[in-house]
Amino acid sequence: MKRFVRLVIAALGVSLIGAGPHTGVNVALLASDQPAPTLQAYRLFADPQGLKPNVGLTPYALNTPLFTDYAEKRRYVFLPSGAHAGYRAEGVLDLPVGAVLVKTFAFPADLRAPDKDVRTVETRLLIHRKDGWAALTYVWNASGTEAVLKRAGGQIPVSFIDRQGVRRDITYGVPNVNQCKECHSVNAVLSPIGPKARNLNGDLSYDGVRENQLAHLTRVGLLTGAPAPDKAPRTAVWNDASEPLDARARTYLDANCGHCHSRAGFASNSGLFLNLEETDLSAVGVGKRPVATGRASGGFEFSIAPGDPDHSIIVHRMASTEPGVMMPQLGRSIVHDEGLALVREYIKKMKPQS
Repeated sequence: MKRFVRLVIAALGVSLIGAGPHTGVNVALLASDQPAPTLQAYRLFADPQGLKPNVGLTPYALNTPLFTDYAEKRRYVFLPSGAHAGYRAEGVLDLPVGAVLVKTFAFPADLRAPDKDVRTVETRLLIHRKDGWAALTYVWNASGTEAVLKRAGGQIPVSFIDRQGVRRDITYGVPNVNQCKECHSVNAVLSPIGPKARNLNGDLSYDGVRENQLAHLTRVGLLTGAPAPDKAPRTAVWNDASEPLDARARTYLDANCGHCHSRAGFASNSGLFLNLEETDLSAVGVGKRPVATGRASGGFEFSIAPGDPDHSIIVHRMASTEPGVMMPQLGRSIVHDEGLALVREYIKKMKPQS
């Protein structure tokens, strides 16, 4: 995913940070309670295809992102002129009113060639207005020249070749407004979930030069209060085999499940808390019985049965695509084979409880 972002930036050959005043972006329209019917009206991009971010948009990437049917993602943050984000050691950065998070989902025809024959399917906006955050979703037409507002969500047939050379034919789901609120609920308030300091504490290429994202944002004046990267928390990279297995697996569950399965999340009543900040192993699922039984449990006793992934409810639900059983319930239509393998290995190597 990060390579995909770097390739897009390199192809543009432009500086995206500190390039001057935000003359291109339609700030007034972003602040309006009335959403624009098309993404292009906001002038967040300098081209109709949404590949060239306008002046004032800063690219960013997450150490471990949410899995979305193998979609590649391009992420940007826009801050009003003169504004900055405040550092937080825990939780999302303190983003000012007027901030916009932009996330575009796209599918290369072949995931092994992520910069070729790319089909853009949707762009999501999170806009920080005076009365809180607003979520908007724009779906791109087949030719990739216009994106229109879709409050009710939708389904898009998508085909691609995966990294093993296998053809995948999926039905990509565009979330509706209520589904956005479910995943982005923090203490029942709509909020960003991705740009946490620990998930930004990694390198990204800026105009061909790699730099730590926290250090870069600080250097260009878009972030205040951050310590040196080695003093800040850091999320592991889930598919970097050089990092510890347990850190990678916990990170994967945090990114894909922890936004709902946390004490402040939509699924707080489950008692299963998979965010990285949770330290109670029982709450994380180790030897934990579900609060409700049924077919979703697969007839198994524990969310995580140490040493026995085949009898762990988490594995059962990650391996399913059946509505009412599969987890996560939203954001995917197929199984993430690599993520499932990671969690299985993590549980397999746990010592069984005595």
